[in-house]
Amino acid sequence: MLVLRQLSYIMAGRPLFEEADATIPAGARVGVVGRNGAGKSTLFRLIRGELTPDGGEIEAPKSWRVGGVAQEAPARDDSLVDIVLEYDQERAALLAEAETASDPTRIADIQTRLADIGAHSAEARAASILAGLGFDAAAQARPSSSFSGGWRMRVALAGALFAAPDLLLLDEPTNYLDLEGTVWLEGFLARYPRTVLLISHDRGLLNASVNGILHLSNRKLAYYSGAFEQFAAERRARMAQEAAQAKRQTAERERIQSFVDRFRAKATKARQAQSRLKLLEKMEPISVTAEEHVAGFSFPSPAQLAPPLVRLDMAAVGYGESPVLSGLNLRIDADDRIALLGANGQGKSTLAKLIAGRMQPMVGAAERHSKLKVGFFAQHQLDDLVADETPVQHLQARLPDLPPAQIRSRLAAAGLGPETAETDAQSLSGGQKARLLMALAVLEAPNLLILDEPTNHLDMESRDALCHALLDYDGAVILISHDPHLVERVADQLWLVAGGKVAPFEGDMAAYKARILSERSSPSDSAKAVDAPAVKTKRRSAADIRQVLKPLRADVAKAEERVMKLEEMREEVEKRLADPALYDGPSDKMEKLAQKRGEILEGLARAEEIWEKAAAKLEETEAELNA
Repeated sequence: MLVLRQLSYIMAGRPLFEEADATIPAGARVGVVGRNGAGKSTLFRLIRGELTPDGGEIEAPKSWRVGGVAQEAPARDDSLVDIVLEYDQERAALLAEAETASDPTRIADIQTRLADIGAHSAEARAASILAGLGFDAAAQARPSSSFSGGWRMRVALAGALFAAPDLLLLDEPTNYLDLEGTVWLEGFLARYPRTVLLISHDRGLLNASVNGILHLSNRKLAYYSGAFEQFAAERRARMAQEAAQAKRQTAERERIQSFVDRFRAKATKARQAQSRLKLLEKMEPISVTAEEHVAGFSFPSPAQLAPPLVRLDMAAVGYGESPVLSGLNLRIDADDRIALLGANGQGKSTLAKLIAGRMQPMVGAAERHSKLKVGFFAQHQLDDLVADETPVQHLQARLPDLPPAQIRSRLAAAGLGPETAETDAQSLSGGQKARLLMALAVLEAPNLLILDEPTNHLDMESRDALCHALLDYDGAVILISHDPHLVERVADQLWLVAGGKVAPFEGDMAAYKARILSERSSPSDSAKAVDAPAVKTKRRSAADIRQVLKPLRADVAKAEERVMKLEEMREEVEKRLADPALYDGPSDKMEKLAQKRGEILEGLARAEEIWEKAAAKLEETEAELNA
């Protein structure tokens, strides 16, 4: 188990933890929750030993391997599968040693340990995890240097999951995933057999994947069993109980004080009044957990326009001469709430830009209402903020004639108070920058609001506030988000963007999640990870079949090579044992050779067993793929 005992830590003069206690059971999957800036990421650094506590201690089994996502996967010429395999350092070290080991006992030990950790199915497991995170077979074979930083972060996540540490630390892993990757990750974490600490503001992920919640608030830690909704209900009940107890105590204090005030001057009651006064002094005030204030969002009401707002007629859109999407026949009205589904790279953002008028159709028509105003929010626009300008200056640049008081009022409606409004953009937190972008997006009271991943930098309370604002908003909404909870609450239509087409998805989010999980292999165990590619046998090309069989054939070849090496060692020892001159000398030489022969035979038996299993697995998979 992981024990945090009397933990204290001060950062830049601000205490993040004060004598905080928590015990995390071994094997628990725990969501770490708390407001932005509370110290969740700092807690991870303390656990990893990157920071030293100012007080208290952190205890974990010495044998535990602690792992997490690196800042970024390296940009190298190696394939994604090879890079992910490197994250299991024990396997890599054993395989390297196996190439040079000559001692038969050590060789046998290496082969036994490799079998114990499932090393010979490692490539299949790595491929399964990469597939779940959105990399098809062709992408897995590409060098990591050919991918953008965001996609390499997925590779780093795949490596952390593949390494399967005893304590897995994940800090907002869905920030660089699409909805499809998030749904797959939910299933993976729900089956993870070791201890997980997961920082996330994704309510759906926390409800689907964890069985405990570690709550950080007011510099203290509190552990709750159960998923997030159970934690939220228990916390609300505890806060209500605290409030009721505090109310009763206040009434009792007022009653006692009233008695003291009335009878303190009377000789007959003075002793009783004094006694009650002492009772009042000893009465410890009941502390009530205060809900931290969460700034809301407020969107101005747009002018009402006659439908449709946007109509696409056999439109195609893309870059250069290559269309990304074609045959688009779509219509958007003022009361539509549409979520765009589909994996990254399928064209969701391209469609959003076409709808917004930021791209024009290559063929066909895109008709927009002549008075249509579009508000567009996209995470990449964080880079477009002017670093040394304040939120006030950003709004003034867009609306130079608007009085300063109204500018501040609009910023306040976006949750940016007086102090934040005068802070340079470069000094704002990620959540504050997101709020500024949202304020800029709705500045002109748009009839259509397009939101491309609006929640990446928002904590859970701010996500709820955004959800309420969208439900109250009078215009149309196009939403792209990896947060299923937000999609389920806001959208009443689902459009699937896939294969160069866009079509309504007939079903709810539960049906879409089931579809994703059926399409992406489930990594619940190594055998399933190997077998998963066989599900789509009839649709596989010869190249795909070769890709699946390649690691299995490599396993057979390696096992055969080890058997041959041990056979050669056995023959050499037996040749020396057959030499009559050996028996004319001291007996210890003969005994050592006989002992060595026994060790070689033992290692040979194990190596042959591994070879037989690898060959059987290859034969079985070939039969399934070619059935």
